[in-house]
Amino acid sequence: MALKIIPSILLLPRSLHHFPPRQNPNLKSLSLFPTISHPHLPLHFSSLSISALHPTRFVTARAIQPRELTGDEGRISEPSEEAKIENEAATQGVEKELANQGIWIQLKEIVKFTAPATGLWICGPLMSLIDTAVIGQGSSIELAALGPATVVCDYMSYVFMFLSVATSNMVATALAKQDTEEVQHHISVLLFVGLACGFMMLLFTWLFGAATLTAFTGIKNAHVVPAANTYVQIRGLAWPALLVGWVAQSASLGMKDSWGPLKALAAASVINGVGDIVLCTYLGYGIAGAAWATMASQVVAAYMMMRTLNMKGYNAFALSIPSGREFITILGLAAPVFMTMMSKVAFYSLLIYFATSMGTHTMAAHQVMVQTFCMCTVWGEPLSQTAQSFMPELLYGVNRNLSKARMLLRSLAVIGATLGLLLGIVGTSVPFLFPYIFTSDQMVIREMHKVLVPYFVALAVTPPTHSLEGTLMV
Repeated sequence: MALKIIPSILLLPRSLHHFPPRQNPNLKSLSLFPTISHPHLPLHFSSLSISALHPTRFVTARAIQPRELTGDEGRISEPSEEAKIENEAATQGVEKELANQGIWIQLKEIVKFTAPATGLWICGPLMSLIDTAVIGQGSSIELAALGPATVVCDYMSYVFMFLSVATSNMVATALAKQDTEEVQHHISVLLFVGLACGFMMLLFTWLFGAATLTAFTGIKNAHVVPAANTYVQIRGLAWPALLVGWVAQSASLGMKDSWGPLKALAAASVINGVGDIVLCTYLGYGIAGAAWATMASQVVAAYMMMRTLNMKGYNAFALSIPSGREFITILGLAAPVFMTMMSKVAFYSLLIYFATSMGTHTMAAHQVMVQTFCMCTVWGEPLSQTAQSFMPELLYGVNRNLSKARMLLRSLAVIGATLGLLLGIVGTSVPFLFPYIFTSDQMVIREMHKVLVPYFVALAVTPPTHSLEGTLMV
């Protein structure tokens, strides 16, 4: 059987859009978490084709059957059934081989995409886990106080995730027009909004922080309020820097730069870890020392992200008051994200509220377990973003291909299930085998061990759930 070699079409890398395309190109799409883009990111999955997965493509060719004209009809006779069967079998064999190899190539591309994204998402939970480990070595009461304190400091910050979405959307749109002045204007407007929201939260924390904590913990646990309020008041000083840093980070991501924000967050994690050890362990400042270390790391991270924008030729220290139309645009982008994040914040806040009602030791154990859980499950977030970025064009785009979409979903599910099993084993082993990393209180350790089985199940199912969630959001 003759073989004919046809060179495949070279695929040129296309920059990943920050917001995945939808069926209607006139609608702006939203993403709950920012897409990480980089000049060395992999090819877009929507542009992958089976024929392009190899340097060469082999197409079977059979001998052409002699043409016979039948009477006056002048029709060409059909090839023999044996030739048809032989040709179909050969074609199916080649397609099956290419499909199998395509799955492994997709797995490789997904891993390349998720690696830098994980670095960004892991820094926040890592800093909270460091605080938990260091404070737990000193006092169980202060460890328990971290639960309600993180609701005010960390969970409430997720309400302002709309700043990240609006910034990335508006900056990426302006860059697509190659209008640097519009990019600068959007950055200045959103920096002003972030700074205003930051000072608003600083004022709220200063005036109503203690009352909020008291209402949250209840009368039975009033003894943890002073420690929690100390943590909240110190962390509250960083609210303006935190939200301004989010805007600067999202602007860099909209410019396809992930390494600048990653360096800033890595430096912040180092500062937080060293500060916790020095202030809490050696100087004995306890929960206040952890708060000062976290606050300082957030300020440094914000400055580094703004400096990254300045190095790109933009002025990250210029502020502009938004017009009425711009404010409405921001609100339009913010509303869906705001409602989604509010529901998630409410859910996790209720978990902490119920744990708080069960006593100090349960509160402390819950704080350890929930911070370990967040540290583990964040590894599955890039799978959700991968689905949001690569799936829409396979489902709705010009090159719509349901078989490739199913292959991508299968690849994400395989990675999610494997990652979930690994995280379940590692995440459960830490509180089971090494609980003294967080506390030496036997009562707290006993409470931690009570929930290890459901804890393992929750860790195992979360990454594949992220894969499915990202696909359903398309």
